[in-house]
Amino acid sequence: MSDDMYQGYRGPALSVMKRENASVWDQVVITTPQGKVEGIILPRSAGDDSHIVLKMITGYNIGIASTSVQSLEVVGSKKANYKIPEKDFPFDPAKPNVIILGTGGTIASRLDYRTGAVIPAFTPGELFGAVPELADIANITTKKLFGVFSENMGPHQWKVLAENIEKEIEGGIRGVAIGHGTDTMHYTGATMSFMVQGSPVPIVMVGSQRSSDRPSSDAARTLIGSVTTAAYSDAAEVMVCMFGTTSDRFCYLHRGTRVRKMHSSYRNTFKTLGDIPIGKVEDGRFTYFREDYKRRREDREVKIYPHFEEKVAILYYYPNMHPDMVESLIDKGYKGIVIAGTGLGHVNKPLYEPLKRAHEEGIHLFMTVQTLYGYVQMYVYDTGRDLMSFGIVPLENMLPEVAYCKLGWTLGQVQDPEAVRKLMLTPIAGEITPREPYDGFVQGQGGMETVERFLAEYN
Repeated sequence: MSDDMYQGYRGPALSVMKRENASVWDQVVITTPQGKVEGIILPRSAGDDSHIVLKMITGYNIGIASTSVQSLEVVGSKKANYKIPEKDFPFDPAKPNVIILGTGGTIASRLDYRTGAVIPAFTPGELFGAVPELADIANITTKKLFGVFSENMGPHQWKVLAENIEKEIEGGIRGVAIGHGTDTMHYTGATMSFMVQGSPVPIVMVGSQRSSDRPSSDAARTLIGSVTTAAYSDAAEVMVCMFGTTSDRFCYLHRGTRVRKMHSSYRNTFKTLGDIPIGKVEDGRFTYFREDYKRRREDREVKIYPHFEEKVAILYYYPNMHPDMVESLIDKGYKGIVIAGTGLGHVNKPLYEPLKRAHEEGIHLFMTVQTLYGYVQMYVYDTGRDLMSFGIVPLENMLPEVAYCKLGWTLGQVQDPEAVRKLMLTPIAGEITPREPYDGFVQGQGGMETVERFLAEYN
């Protein structure tokens, strides 16, 4: 056999394949001390020479240590084709027009096992081939703005995204969906909430936790939910559309300034904190949980404020934090610092002097709480009152990441300390709420059933 039949295999794994006369794309049954496994041998990327990787009938992959292979029987050959099928996307003049702006997140994708890279489906034809249900919802166009992992999104990308949203709205689009990696989606959702104001149409951020070649992928469901929301929802806000439960039942519509990614791998990783979602979308139907969302309009008027000060930081306080953590930000010319403090908004006394210096040198200082739920209350203890005397401004129940995004955006608009303070404390897109719902913290900690049982016992 030629080397191209082994596609990335080497070392002990390659020796086993040669011994058993097996090659990549062969369908095999491997016997191990733990039992038999059947699947298709997949190509390998460089780095591991000790495992044979199979695509099982379930759709999941498994790596089998070469040392545990007792026997390997070739029962067939089936070369998989991971190219996204592409078909002409039908146009229906009776359906609304939706654009999907791509930033690099995998809306619908397949995994290229030769390289380990994810192949995104992004053209209208590819999306139609991957998720044909989209043609029943809207006429879709796509525009790829970037091809970056979400950790590489930042002020430059945010500005370009805001400007493109403005252009599409003024051009008459019915709704905007934004394909985005999930890791920093809540940062972009918050920033777009400040940069794009008064939108007459929904702006819906969407991503997937798992690639489309996995049976448990959430890509198709979230894509369908986001396009449906962009096309038909009455809520004209920046929203994140992701799974509401671990099942495939529905997607929540989270407000862009109250949402956060809360689990590294769960499909329902995004949660609304300190508030409730705007609503949910399920099988094309909307259920709204609140009345105060901004409504869709028929005009094309939108305001964008795309400027952002990059020299802003989040300082996540921890016990025994040393003064040089603050001093380094001062020395490096940072213009603003958001502190995620403990409890009601506290840090240790060794930080007092550098925080005083930061304030004296004109750095804007704001306090949030790392508990995520609850409000900053700096009048309760001496520590809080001391910190306020140094010029630190409490930010109510604004989430730390949202405060970072808003401070960077605010300093892109104004620099006068009182103007910055006023803008930071003026709610623009629900980033500060007058109160938190009584069941907000309990949701996800036991759910409404727990709350209802408590209330029944109390009454």
